Amino acid sequence: MTSYSTAPQEAPQLTPFGLMCDHRVTPLGIDEPRPRLSWKLASDRRGDRQVGYRVVVMLPPDHLNGTGRVVWDTDWRDGDATAVDYDGAPLQSSTRYRWQVSVRDTDGRITETAESWFETALLHGEWDAAWIAHDPLVMAPMEPPQDDDRSERTRHLQPAPFLRRAFDLDARPARARAYVTARGLYELRINGERVGDAELAPGWTDYHRRIPYQVYDVGHLVNAGSNVVGAVLGDGWWCGYIGFDSRRHAQHYGEFPELIAQLVFDFHDGSRLTLGTDGTWRETDSPIRYADLLMGEYVDARTELAGWDRPGYDDSSWSPVLVTSTHTDMLEAASDEPIRVVEKLAPVRVDHHPDGTAIVDLGQNMVGRVRLTIRGAGPGQRIKLRFAEMLDADGSVYLDNLRTAEATDVYIARGAESETFEPRFALHGFRYVEISGYPGHVSADDVSGMVLANDIPWTGSFTCSDRLTNQLVSNVAWSQRGNFVAVPTDCPQRDERLGWTADAQIFLPTAMRQADVAAFITRWLRDVVDGQHPDGAFPDVIPEIAMTGPGAPAWGDAGVIIPWLIYQEHGDDRVLRRCFPAMRRWVDYIHRHNPDLVWRHRTGRHYADWLQVDAATSRDVLATAYFARSTELVSRAAAALGQDDVAEDYTRLRGRIADAFARAFVDGDGRVEGDTQTGYLLALSFDLLPADLRPWAAKRLIEDVESRGSRLTTGFVGVALLCPTLCAIGRPDLAYDLLHQEDYPSWNYSILHGATTIWERWDGWTQEYGFQSAEMNSFNHYSLGSIGDWLYGWVAGLRQAEDSTAWRRILIAPLPGGKLHSAAATQITPRGLVSTDWQLTDGTLDLHVQIPPGDAAEVRLPTGDPHSVQLNGDPVAVADMDVQSGYISTRVEPGQHHITARAEHRHEG
Repeated sequence: MTSYSTAPQEAPQLTPFGLMCDHRVTPLGIDEPRPRLSWKLASDRRGDRQVGYRVVVMLPPDHLNGTGRVVWDTDWRDGDATAVDYDGAPLQSSTRYRWQVSVRDTDGRITETAESWFETALLHGEWDAAWIAHDPLVMAPMEPPQDDDRSERTRHLQPAPFLRRAFDLDARPARARAYVTARGLYELRINGERVGDAELAPGWTDYHRRIPYQVYDVGHLVNAGSNVVGAVLGDGWWCGYIGFDSRRHAQHYGEFPELIAQLVFDFHDGSRLTLGTDGTWRETDSPIRYADLLMGEYVDARTELAGWDRPGYDDSSWSPVLVTSTHTDMLEAASDEPIRVVEKLAPVRVDHHPDGTAIVDLGQNMVGRVRLTIRGAGPGQRIKLRFAEMLDADGSVYLDNLRTAEATDVYIARGAESETFEPRFALHGFRYVEISGYPGHVSADDVSGMVLANDIPWTGSFTCSDRLTNQLVSNVAWSQRGNFVAVPTDCPQRDERLGWTADAQIFLPTAMRQADVAAFITRWLRDVVDGQHPDGAFPDVIPEIAMTGPGAPAWGDAGVIIPWLIYQEHGDDRVLRRCFPAMRRWVDYIHRHNPDLVWRHRTGRHYADWLQVDAATSRDVLATAYFARSTELVSRAAAALGQDDVAEDYTRLRGRIADAFARAFVDGDGRVEGDTQTGYLLALSFDLLPADLRPWAAKRLIEDVESRGSRLTTGFVGVALLCPTLCAIGRPDLAYDLLHQEDYPSWNYSILHGATTIWERWDGWTQEYGFQSAEMNSFNHYSLGSIGDWLYGWVAGLRQAEDSTAWRRILIAPLPGGKLHSAAATQITPRGLVSTDWQLTDGTLDLHVQIPPGDAAEVRLPTGDPHSVQLNGDPVAVADMDVQSGYISTRVEPGQHHITARAEHRHEG
């Protein structure tokens, strides 16, 4: 897993930590000519801040250069910046650079130097390799086994090929690198050992535009003398099943998987040897009879080729590979961490059924695969694994919601005393595993759930005094982990798994609380921008597969909202510069087709407030609200980029849209057309109402929630706005009522019925009706988990000021309420660690906060009694407070603080 440096436990002086290059820790292989170098700050001294910094980048000593040399030195610069873009001599290809940062504090003291490194990839396209593959015209040497009872969907899937090449080295190299990727999926091996730990590499991007390659240090795997490099290929997203289109997707990308690899060996005498994939490689079928991300993997272990990836193996019966192409112009170094095994789960229960099957419960809805140990199986014994998120009423696995995804792995035993089956190229979303054909009884010790996800650094935490709320936070985290696999997907189990854009933009504020997703999302954003249609429309899914055509309101708007959110969180204006032209084109596209500024035309499939319950939000209201929102963000992005004239143009346009919204949809007493929770949430949250009508619209929202017994009606779009807006209009009690609601529809309803991830729909399963329609019923979908941002920002009170970027200005504003006696949150921000921890006892709020070195933070307390406020044991002068109705604000210096106040809230229960 990615090693992410956390804040030092003790930092007696200003200390830089968490050094990153382009939002990654020590990346091995980048092709960005001007990478961003960033660091975070910690200090135990109150009021500490950085007033100067120095960054030095150097070539480290190596076998030829015993001293190293500096290639860039910022010298001492004044300021509190914690990120710089490299601006030194042009970076060399395939070179490791060491970099250092030193900072100076308010007393002029210089810290100890913090160090890290990054390594460049093939910056100038120095590829000397060809794409190679199994020749489809060569007959497979191994026939499928007689008991191969494949389905119609899997019958045509082909075996995964083994590819290999032997080579000799005169000496052990001083340095060795492998540059590898596939059209499809690959696993690289050298001398019998697996190379790296990337899973399902190279992942999924818009293969029409780019194919990422990985870089590996393989010096420890090669020897002087005989060596072998080998690879296994899988269909993956390149030519396997994708989405709900029943075709195998040769029409989208390709017909069969291909490999390209280049080994580069540098020797102590200064010489270099490059070995690329070419026609000298040989190939054959592997025991993997087929492997598909949706359908599963079928392995016949009786046909194992022992030692095929080691020196001395006789490959004379193998066939020459097919060289398909020498074009390498679309190859780009991977810019984020790969998919890895990030966790291993043990079963919590194994049930054995009379028919001989075993149902294994892993206790957690997860995404990945199973590692199964098989003991005492005879040769040819067939073990089948089927995967499900839920159990049916009779205790069998519930498979209907998978639709055409078969999610079935098959293993034909070779007959050893003990053998292990773990698929290479399949991916499942599941909690339960049905195992049939297993010899004897399945033991919990024989089964492990191998959790797969892009290895994103986890940086946030939240906990509170309520068990169900803590489970909700866990469910949100597991849904994020399970759907941040290659692209931010909607669901991981059925025949879909697509990069739905609205899901991503709605959930991103919560995702950024829990993890540093900058590299992952920024990489995906490149496909978002490239996927924009010539007329300016963004599509609904990225990469644009299965669901083609112009994007719907809130879906296409992701192309504007996501770049802004990433910029706001990290302060990296490069993402705005890259995305801004596309952001403008989207708004101009809507404007061009809706000159009256009410978005009714070119709305795509228009999903409205998707999966709302007991309500029907006006499509025109939702669309026009998002038109205004995207226009506002384009204006703010232009201002951030210094394009003031452009910003002013879009500010004026946004004002006209708001006026059009009010004329078209709002009556004189604040009623918004449709009279739904989401309609009012959009109008209030996006500031689309005349000032005199806001209180009336807020009143209608409150009345709707109360009239339903504190139940929500919001779908994907409205749910993220619900609790923050209720707090903003002065009714946090209603937000807490919704949080604690246990009846349908609510978050707790699913938890009380066993949910360990966020369900796609509020009625995925109900006591009254059972399972919803299997046509669309995922039990691992993060969209409705967007409440996580409110839990961090309002319940724990950990927020960035409205006009802040990269957490330069912090607002600590806890709002105790509901059943909670306490809550705490931590977040490693681009500036450093921010944390809050409050307890409410007998009407007294006891608050501990930590602010990273830098600017003072505003602390807003829910009290109207200024004389009750104490900071670190001392009363705070009223003159140092902003006293307003219901709360008091004061400022605190960076560092750790203890604050107490008489709180206005009285908790329940």
